[in-house]
Amino acid sequence: MANKEKLFTEFTAPTTQEWLDKIEVDLKGADFQKRLVWRTNEGFNVQPFYRREDLKDLKTPDALPGEFPFVRGNKKDSNVWYVRQNIVVDDPAEANKKALDILNKGIDSLGFRLPGKMVSKETVETLLRDIYCDIVEINFSTCPRHSLELAQILVDYFEGKGYDKEKVVGTIEWDPIQKMLMKGKDVTPVLEFGPQIVEALKAYPNFRCIAVSSDALNNAGAYIVQELGYALAWGNEYLQQLVDAGVDADLAARSIKFDMGISENYFMELAKFRAARLLWAQIVKQYEPKDDKACQMIVNATTSRYNQTVYDSYVNLLRSQTEAMSAALGGIHSMVVTPFDVPYETPSDFSERIARNQQLLLKEESHFGNIVDPGAGSYYIEHLTDALAQEAWKIFLKVEEEGGFLAAVKAGTVQDDINSTNAKRHGDAAKRKEFILGTNQFPNFTEKSEGKRPLSPTCCCNTETQPHCEAPFKAIEPTRLSADFEDLRIHTEETRVPTAFMLTIGNLAMRQARAQFSCNFLACAGYKVIDNLGFKTVEEGVDAALEAKADIVVICSSDDEYAEYAVPAFKYLDGRAMFVVAGAPACMEDLKAAGIENFIHVKCNVLETLKEYNAKLGI
Repeated sequence: MANKEKLFTEFTAPTTQEWLDKIEVDLKGADFQKRLVWRTNEGFNVQPFYRREDLKDLKTPDALPGEFPFVRGNKKDSNVWYVRQNIVVDDPAEANKKALDILNKGIDSLGFRLPGKMVSKETVETLLRDIYCDIVEINFSTCPRHSLELAQILVDYFEGKGYDKEKVVGTIEWDPIQKMLMKGKDVTPVLEFGPQIVEALKAYPNFRCIAVSSDALNNAGAYIVQELGYALAWGNEYLQQLVDAGVDADLAARSIKFDMGISENYFMELAKFRAARLLWAQIVKQYEPKDDKACQMIVNATTSRYNQTVYDSYVNLLRSQTEAMSAALGGIHSMVVTPFDVPYETPSDFSERIARNQQLLLKEESHFGNIVDPGAGSYYIEHLTDALAQEAWKIFLKVEEEGGFLAAVKAGTVQDDINSTNAKRHGDAAKRKEFILGTNQFPNFTEKSEGKRPLSPTCCCNTETQPHCEAPFKAIEPTRLSADFEDLRIHTEETRVPTAFMLTIGNLAMRQARAQFSCNFLACAGYKVIDNLGFKTVEEGVDAALEAKADIVVICSSDDEYAEYAVPAFKYLDGRAMFVVAGAPACMEDLKAAGIENFIHVKCNVLETLKEYNAKLGI
């Protein structure tokens, strides 16, 4: 007879209040809300723990994979996604050669970036030579004005090859609104092509032709809930326009594909894709499609460029790997891993190979493609899914009240919102409220740029932005989060690299901690830093600094000891180098009265302080 005894029945389950009481004891009087509650940038708070009772009012845990509202994914039996790599087409024959090569290296989805002037029957035939479009996913991105022509060429090509229409999977990423957002260009006349493109491809149920490129918002610094809310409004704008033009609701919905970004917030990004499917299904349902499958959201996810760096660029691999994990576990249709060297060069063969293998590791070795929605039932992830959905829905409703996404873009409210967030995040990075590993926190002290320079943005005509590119609407201004620090460090490197000497004295623990803090602080600008084990007197330390030809002398000690050491050291140095105190001691005003004006501590704006030091040093 089977043993039906439940484990731990002899123990009484603690209540939530009992857990909170225990936490209060462990905090020893510290404020629970300030110490343990995470105030996210997404508009909601995250608690330090969740219990089953927190999910009692949620419907998402009861959902099933492959069923409306698809919060748990579009598939029932697997979580397999397409491993995609994009190819910029300069020469169709070379692009085809590259495509055939990477198809033998794990890729099963191709994205061709094709200039509008190159759209032709001959180009398509050359690009797709020896590629089986009923096995490999094929995606095209080109000028919106040439997308209809491309659609008609592709239909003729597919029919000429005799492909089974059900087996042809891919996209024409027609998204004129993206041009308005990112370039301020007035492309409203191009919007009338949408229904014609849909009509041209309607016989191919798995080939989508309307794109929502919210990854552009991600790469401009948008918070997760902003990307999600605006993506939904963006998609609804296209859906409404198609239906208003007479396109069947089912056909219109299954013509739309979402290109979404992936930021570094691991669990929240995982939850974002679940919330996105949930909300999009609810939106499409309002158009009364005949088949619930029309309510499925198809997402191509791309790892972010926003947090990538020029310095310590191999850290980009760590960023993109966790981002790829989020998307894979969140249940996406296809994924692009951005190569780690994109910020400063055209990706090399090596970086592209690593980017492919990052996905293959997850898919083939970690078996992420075998388990449907592994986050389901997790109290934390279910909470994040619900919270993101609620906050994103507020943004969606606000946009609808403004007349829809197109009207909001014309008014500039979307652009203002994203640009404001980007500016705030740059400000937070300058103060190290937002960490960029290897750039504003724990930089590589000895690394040099070695000629690497951030790539300049390009305008719609694929040339560097020029003043003559006038635009009637506001534009989003994407700038990588690390760009300000990189510009400062490159300028220092090209002009003159100063030497900063740590004058460590007094309390052992404090002087070591402050020396490490100071080295990290000053190395963010590329300064050469010299740490020390400690000196018996300030005179000994200053002499050693001058012998090392130091431009900056940083005294590192405890707050109490600064009253004893700082002024004598400052006077003995006698202006022969810049003098800096590491910390914000209680005696700071006394030190300032003695003529000491430079202090570095956790509340400093690191970027502005380093710019100020460069100016004082004549750099």
